[in-house]
Amino acid sequence: MFALRGIAVSLSIFVLFYSALSVAVRGTWRNLWFPGHQHSPAKCADLLFALRTLPFLIAAAVTLIWAVPSFLLLEPRAAGEPLGGMPLLLSLCGVAAVFAGIWNAAAAWVRASRIIARWSREASPVGFSLVGSKTSVSVQRSSGALPPLTTAGILRPTVWLSGAAEFVLSERELHSALRHEMVHVRRRDNLRKLILHIVAFPGMADLESAWREVTEMAADDAAVASVAEALDLAAAVITLSRLASLQPPGELTTALVHGPAKSVNVRVERLITWKEQRKKPANRYSLGYSLCAAAAALAAMAMSYNALLVDMHAATEWLVR
Repeated sequence: MFALRGIAVSLSIFVLFYSALSVAVRGTWRNLWFPGHQHSPAKCADLLFALRTLPFLIAAAVTLIWAVPSFLLLEPRAAGEPLGGMPLLLSLCGVAAVFAGIWNAAAAWVRASRIIARWSREASPVGFSLVGSKTSVSVQRSSGALPPLTTAGILRPTVWLSGAAEFVLSERELHSALRHEMVHVRRRDNLRKLILHIVAFPGMADLESAWREVTEMAADDAAVASVAEALDLAAAVITLSRLASLQPPGELTTALVHGPAKSVNVRVERLITWKEQRKKPANRYSLGYSLCAAAAALAAMAMSYNALLVDMHAATEWLVR
């Protein structure tokens, strides 16, 4: 009974924090997102992804760092305290949320594997270690039905090129497009999509759509280093946008062209008006500031940890009643 009560209380805390924080992010992310436009698309993409996953991470941290230890250390093991209806209901919601996230991610993985298997039936290798990348990535040409240019896979990513895309693109346009896909590989965007499937929550579609759009802009910026390369990539996006509607992108993939026409037009306009100033060097001090802030937070938490455990136990006692 003690173990079951502890599991129920811990899951209840997780659900309360996860739901409350997710609702808060859902209602406020636009206010944080639009000021973020002053930063580079890469930083904006990281900000949106952090906002999207923050509720799950905070809820899990509070549960594992405070809720579970407070129950194990401060709850009498011989107590015959009955479990109320509220913690039982919340714990069932927690179990459902965990299993739903696992099922959602597993189903997406299976669908992606089936799509890749279908593409592989008529595939032939094109090359490896694209455009000077340190990571060896296979490029496969397929005559089957697939998006013009897309990256699939998480553990062993592969760039898939359709025969139609190879035919319509010039050599320079193709190289620019491949560099774009290599940025997705370096940033592990397919892995991030899988994580978003795990932390699925109602009402987050707009935030996730904004993240996908700005991720494409980040890949555009990182793939070009001159006006000529930007124009080549813009031409590739325009050309492949006419083919993209023939076959939608698969699950857990990053296609060069996907999404609404408005988003594609914005990308093309940014590339046409590309300027050298966009490739600003990364802020060397941002990591240092983050580490200092994290160290300060950990120190403050360590100093008040015992008091927080007592407060958490009092909260869980009120919840059980």
